[in-house]
This record gives sequence, C-alpha cells and structure tokens, in this order.
Amino acid sequence: MRSHAADPFQNAETAGAEFDRVMAPLIAAHCLDCHAGLDPRAGFDFSNRKSAFRGGESGPALQTGNLEESLLWQNIESDAMPPEHPLTASQKQLFKMWISAGAPWGTDQIDAFSKTTEKRGGYDWWSLQPLQNPVVPSLPDDGWGQNTIDAFILSKLQEQGLQPQPVADRRTLIRRLSYSVTGLPPEPEEVEAFLENKSPDAYSQLVDRLLASPHYGEHWARHWLDVVRFGESNGFERDQPRLNAWHYRDWVIEALNQDLPYNRFVRLQLAGDLLEPDNPQAIKATGFLVAGPHDVVIPVSKTMQATMKQDELEDMVGVVGQTFLGLTVNCARCHDHKFDPISQKEYYQFAAALSGVAHGERGLPDPVYENAQRELTQTKKTLDETQKALLELETVARQRVLASRAAEEKTESAGVLTSPVAAWDFRKSIHDLVGGLQGTLHGSARQTGKGLLLDGDQSYLKTEPLKQELSEKTLEAWVQLANLDQRGGGILSVQTGDGTIFDAIVFGEQQPGHWLAGSDHFNRTKSFQGQPEQDANEREVQIAIVYAADGRVTAWRNGKPYGKSYRSSGLQSFPAGKTEVLFGLRHGSPAGNRLLKGRITKARLYDRALTAAEIQESATGGGTFFSEAELLAVLSPVEQAKRNTLQRERTELQTRIKRLQSVEPKKTYAALSRKPPEMHLLKRGSVTAPAGIVSPGGLQAIQGVDGDLGLAADSSDHDRRIRFAEWVTSAKNPLFARVIVNRVWHYHFGRGLVNTPNDFGFNGGDCSHPELLDWLARQLLQKNWSLKSLHRLILLSAVYRQSAQLDPDALSVDADNQWLWRKSPQRIEAESIRDSILKVSGQLNAQVGGRGYQDVKSYFFKGTQFYEPLDPVGREFNRRSIYRFSARGGRHPLLETFDCPDPSTTTPDRASTTTPLQALSLMNASFVLRMSDHLAERIQQRVGTGQENQVEELFLLAYQRQPQPAELSTACEFCEQHGLSALCRVILNSNEFLYVN
Repeated sequence: MRSHAADPFQNAETAGAEFDRVMAPLIAAHCLDCHAGLDPRAGFDFSNRKSAFRGGESGPALQTGNLEESLLWQNIESDAMPPEHPLTASQKQLFKMWISAGAPWGTDQIDAFSKTTEKRGGYDWWSLQPLQNPVVPSLPDDGWGQNTIDAFILSKLQEQGLQPQPVADRRTLIRRLSYSVTGLPPEPEEVEAFLENKSPDAYSQLVDRLLASPHYGEHWARHWLDVVRFGESNGFERDQPRLNAWHYRDWVIEALNQDLPYNRFVRLQLAGDLLEPDNPQAIKATGFLVAGPHDVVIPVSKTMQATMKQDELEDMVGVVGQTFLGLTVNCARCHDHKFDPISQKEYYQFAAALSGVAHGERGLPDPVYENAQRELTQTKKTLDETQKALLELETVARQRVLASRAAEEKTESAGVLTSPVAAWDFRKSIHDLVGGLQGTLHGSARQTGKGLLLDGDQSYLKTEPLKQELSEKTLEAWVQLANLDQRGGGILSVQTGDGTIFDAIVFGEQQPGHWLAGSDHFNRTKSFQGQPEQDANEREVQIAIVYAADGRVTAWRNGKPYGKSYRSSGLQSFPAGKTEVLFGLRHGSPAGNRLLKGRITKARLYDRALTAAEIQESATGGGTFFSEAELLAVLSPVEQAKRNTLQRERTELQTRIKRLQSVEPKKTYAALSRKPPEMHLLKRGSVTAPAGIVSPGGLQAIQGVDGDLGLAADSSDHDRRIRFAEWVTSAKNPLFARVIVNRVWHYHFGRGLVNTPNDFGFNGGDCSHPELLDWLARQLLQKNWSLKSLHRLILLSAVYRQSAQLDPDALSVDADNQWLWRKSPQRIEAESIRDSILKVSGQLNAQVGGRGYQDVKSYFFKGTQFYEPLDPVGREFNRRSIYRFSARGGRHPLLETFDCPDPSTTTPDRASTTTPLQALSLMNASFVLRMSDHLAERIQQRVGTGQENQVEELFLLAYQRQPQPAELSTACEFCEQHGLSALCRVILNSNEFLYVN
C-alpha cells in the first residue's frame, strides 16, 4: 500500500490542493506555452479540466485511471512532448502518479502566470511587486560616502570584495558634470571659477547652476525623444514632413526645464488634450502619442485597412508600455506573452484604451486668433453693408448711362451692373478696354471679328502686368471650345511673372469634360462636382469663377451655379506690377496640356467677389461694362462725394480683412481624439478572426494598482485615456517610478541599475541594486516627482564623483563595472559632438525653442518625399542639434556616423561604436573644416599669435586642461608645419574630446 508521501494524489481530500501545489506549476511551466489560449496547438487546451480531458485533434488526452491508454502519457513517456525540452525523470513520475490516480484537478483553470518559472515571469516577478522600503546600509567613517546612494553602492562593492575609487579632480568633475547635465563643455572661465571656489559647497553650487540652465532641458529632452521615437516626417514610402511637430519637442524641453512633476509630465502626454482642452501646452504634450511613423497610403482592401490600424496601435502600445512601464506589452498581440504575465486579452484591453487616438494637425487655443476671427466676422458684415450701399449708388449711375446709350442707340443690353478692373472684347481688340493693358499674341493666336482664335498649339495671349493688386477676385469669360476631349487648357488665368503661382478657369484637367479652378500644384483646386460639359463645342458659354475673401471658390455657367462651391486652402493674392493675365494658356510656358483649343469672345477681371445677382445679370447682358468716366459723368457732386467715401471705406475694410485673415491659428501635430471603434480580441492577431469584444483596461500583473479601469466597451476616448493615464501614473504603480529612476541613472552612468531600460520583464536584465532602485523611486515620490531633485541626489553622490582610474584587480572581478567601483568613461552622443564643436569654436547659436532649422533639401518625386543632406552655412543653422528638422528619411551624415538613432523606432540605449568612418568624418567633413577655421580664429582673438599660448588655449577650450610638456612640444611642432586650423581639426578628432572620464 502506497503512502501519501509516495503518491500525493491518492487522498481525495487533499488531491486538489496537491494538484495546485505540484501539477499546476509543472503544467504551466512546460505545457501551456503551446496548449492554452485562443488557438492551442493541435486543438489541445491543457489549462482547464474540461478541455484537458476532451483532448484535441488526436482524441481524448486522458483516460481516467488508465495510464497506458492516455495519449498525454504516451507523448510524455516517449519525449514527444514537450518537444524541445523533455521532462526529467522525476517530472515524468509526477505525471504518471497523477494520471494513475484519475488526474484529480484543483483550481480550474490553471493560471500560467501564477508563478515565475525557469522559462517565464509570473505575478511574483520582482519588478511587478510594490516598492519596498529597504534598510539603508551604514556608511563607514572614512569620508568616502556623501549620501544614501553611496551606502547602497558601497555595501554591494564590499560583498564583491571591491573598493570605490577616490574623487576625481575638479577639472574632470566640471567637464563630466557639464556634459552629464547640459551636453556641452564648460568654458575655460567657468573651469577657473570652479577651481578657485574654496567653498565646501562649490560642487553643489555647480550642480544647481547647471540644472537651472536652459541647456539642461535641451540635453535631457534629446534622451526622451530617443525613447519616444520622435521624428518630423511620416515615414513609410511617402514620408511627408510634419512641419508643426516641433511643438512637442519644445514642450518636452520646457517641461524639463520647469521641472514639471514627472507624473504630470506623463499624464499630459497621454491625455493632456482631454484633461485640459483649453491649455495649449497640454495639447502639445499629446504629440507623444503620434510621435512615431504613420502610413498615409490607405489600402483598397478593408482587411488591409483594419490590419494597418492594428499595426499602428501595436506601435503605440509598444511605446507606451516600454516608456512608462518597462514592459513589452506589444509582444502579446498574437498570443499570450511568452515571457511576462500579460495575456493576449490584456493586450487588446490596453490597445482599446488608446484606440481613440488619430494622427494629424490640430489648432491650439489662441486668444489672438479667436479675437481676430470675431473681428473678421464683424468687419465682413460691415463690408457687405458698405458694398450694398455702393452697389445701390452705382446701379443708379449705370441705369442713367444705359438710358443715355439707348438714346444714342449704342446699348448692348439693359440691366447690367458690373464694373471690372479689366475687360476685353476680342471681336474688336486684344487690349484691355478699361485700364488699357496691352496684350501680345503668341504662336498662331489670332484676333478676328469672331473673337480670339486659339489652336491649342503654342498659341496664347499675354498682357502686360496689372497695375493693381488682386486678392478677392472674379474671373469671367465667354468661350466656345473646339472639342470636349481636351484636358487642361486655360481660358483666363492670372499668374505671377514666373508662372509658378496662378488662379485660372481651366477645362478638363483633373476631370474630363468638367470646368475647374486651376491653381499651382492644385493648392486651391477641388472638384465643383458639376455636370460634364455637353455643348460648349457647339455654342458659346459664359464661365465665371469667384474667389471670396474666406477662401471659398464658386463657379458659374451661363449665370447658374456650376456644381457646389468649396473652401480652398486660402485666398491667393497677386501683387501689383508683377501679375500677368493669360488667355488660352493655363500658366507658365506653352507646354503639355496647358493650351486651349477654341475661341474666346469676351473676358472680364474683377478685384472683388461678384454677387450671384451680378453674375446672373452679366450672363444675361452679355458682359456689358461701364467706364469710370461714364459713371462719374452721370453722378451729381454730392453723389460723387458719397461714392468716394464708400469706396474709401471699402478699401479700408478690405485691407483690415486681409490683415485679420493673415492671423493664422497656431497648429501642432498632436493626438486627435476620435470615437473609438469596438475592440475585438483577435485570434492570432488576425483582423479576420475576431474572438469577442473587450473593454479598455490595464494590466492585472502589476501589484498595487487595479488593471480594471471600470470602463464599458463603448466608452468614450475621453474616459478611456483619462482613466488609463491615471492608472499608469498612479503613485501605487511600482513600475512607473522604477522605470524613470532607472532611465535617469542609465544616462548618468552609461548603464542602468537594470541594463535594459525599456524591459523590466523576464527577458530584461537583472537589477544590480534592487534596494537602491526602490529607495530612489520612493525618494522621487517624496519629492513630488521632481526629476531635478533626483538628478541632484545622484550627482552629489560619491559614486558619481569617482575617478575613472582603472584598477586591474577590480577589472578582473567586474569588467563591466556593474558594481560601480569606478566612473566608467562615456562617449558623448552624436548631437553633443556637433554641439561641442560649435561651442568651442564660438559659433553655437544658443537660441532656445522655436521652429527648428533644416539641413536637407526636401522635394517630392514620384509619390515619395526625399531629403537630400546639405551643409548650410549661417548662424540660423548653428543651433543645438535637437532643433534639427528630424525627417525619418533625412539622416545627417555626421550624426549618423556617431550612432544617432533612426527616429522610426524607440532607442532606450544608444549604441556606442568605434569605426574608421567616424575618424574620416571628423577629418574631412566640410562642417568640421569650417569650424576648425572658426576655432583657430577664436583662439587668435583670445590669446594673440604666440604659438604656445594658442596651443594652451586650444587645450583649455577642448579638454578643460593645460597640455602636458610633451603634448605642448608636439602640438607646437605640428602647428608650425600645418597651421593652427589643422591642429584644431586634430584635437576635434581626438578621444579626449569625444569621451568624458
């Protein structure tokens, strides 16, 4: 008879508990990676009793009490399962006893995440636990330690039999501190002031001064932008620029400089537009959510469209999870996470919380713009009243002129009320009948008694420049087409002298057989959605296009609306003396489909938007117009004075409207809030295999915060993102504080306490000092999430101030320096290299914030935006590299050589390579050559022409120290042979310039 100890499953009263204690962890560790979830392998789900007994594609897996007939045992005994890592003999024995005892079950179902195993992390994984309150080790009285950080570090060093290095000298410290905080070298005067400061607080004063510098925010924002994969173009095949994405970059810089509490810093990035919709800064902050690539090419297939949306959501989930929680949540899109306790369902809950976010530009709350819009509305109303009064007065005058013409039997029609600034009757002349603009025929264009004849082959008419400016305007012409098949010929066009900007009446360009308002690059062109032309090849038609002050464009055909009006990108103005009128040519030079084949009889150009009544009257009357002399002749002196007043008021109002319209809303590329669609759990991540609707949520594995956000599946984006932001940034969320503390430590020391800053999960690095990490996290909370306080704590520690001196014995024990027995040298980042070269050469433009500079030639070709690298010269291009326009397809040759990352993907830890190309770039790049010359000039201005003085000054500027005698001798000899500029180039290419000890 077997004892209970020999066979734990024979006792019915305790078998369930024994299953939970023994078998559930064994099954979870070795079976559930494949045999659980939505799509278990071979159809066999081993995570619950019912499906376990049911089996899969091969039939029932368990035969109660019948070991040999159980398929499960057959596969285990033959080592077929698990396939890659068969069970040990003792593990097989457990399965044998369990099946023989009838496979008693305990808790149903088995939670694969309940315990950490050798293959994956469970709910008990260290980083998911609440912050600990560690006991602080005691510091010895030998004076090495400066604060609590040192106590934790020294304790670990002593465990490893290691000792810390002494404090570095002051020249080393100020260089190290300046780069660590601002990414820039100190000036020689700053170094000397620090050396001469005998105060015991000299170092802490230096720390405080550097943290207060605006350059602190610029340097640390660069680190942040690496992590959030910030770029200023869409990426993918189109890669269009995002010209207003820079607002997010500036917001990060300003937030860091202001020491915005970290929890608020993150909350605004996740939901600022919803938390504070009237705060421009809060809206800019949501640029985080859309900082990554965005594919604007929409597939035809609905399935591909849905897949593309899911791909974008995965990218967003990935960056949010890794940036703030240090978890690769995105790895659970197609199945439960292979290494961390995150289910596939939780992935889609997490994604649902962010699914209302869309990419795009949005206006910022702007009182100046809003006031201008209110004033604009009132001014337009006043202008309408003024124009109405003027029209009534001029209508009386025109009626008098018509009566006079009728008496002289030379009227063309009655009731026409229009007064153009230029008018043509091509049956009589090619010259303007109002202002006398002279016209010139080109090609085979001919003026006849029937009008202007155009053959569509190099023939057109061009006038001399207009004498007045055109903004609001109306183009009107009477035309008969030679055929309805032509595509893109211009009837009447106004263009700048070079033909690059134009507005025109065009036939058939974008839509065969349709009239449209042609414009440069179709900037103001949309379809009127009018009917296709049917008979303009058989009879003359009147076509008029009206360009209103608000950008609305309206078309008319024979006095009737043609299709629908539309709002264009804005009214285009044409300057006086630089604007030409064309007939028969769309714009520019006669080429391609720009030329018209047909006959133009008459044309009118107006410096205002005609009303519907005026257009209709013009169509009825055949375009009769009135000269200024005729109108004045029939008005009394009182009427003339009134007309002059109204015209002056109209001009003033039009000028005011133009000024108000120039006040544009400030725009930023940021998150757009949309109604979230239903979120489905997707089998294998496929949009064609939905497996149930999920509600927005967080992660249950993180201890201390509830992943259930209490939201319905149809909740609004407002509720989703605000609740989600509160969950992420909760003071009870242990990962939120741990991850940012580790990031700050990582950048100061070159490696984090966890050396995988974006991954605190099972596949991430071990934490070298877990007690210190939690102590620092608690300090961050106690200091109201102040990052500057965290920096100060780290920078004042003795471990940060250590010498970088090598100890061969320590090196043999800890070659990677994870126990921090010295301060590891660090190469400065690519941007800091460029910025440092600018600074030491005296060329750095220290302007903080604002639209950045571009060092690329950007052009659109065959559906793709290209960015060709340039080396532009000028003060505006000498700003810090963080202000560089960072297109995903526009890499900088020098920066890329020094491991500047691709902004298409998150970079929590930059590579630091050493390649021949780096030396070649610093030796031959035109930027470096130019800055070497400036550096030589700066040295000569500072110390004159003495060679030794020049070399000493160069060392002070670049290295913050005097040269050694041998260095001085060698440098002077080199300078004698090759010149000071060449020596500057050598120094800029040296390890000591590129590395910080």
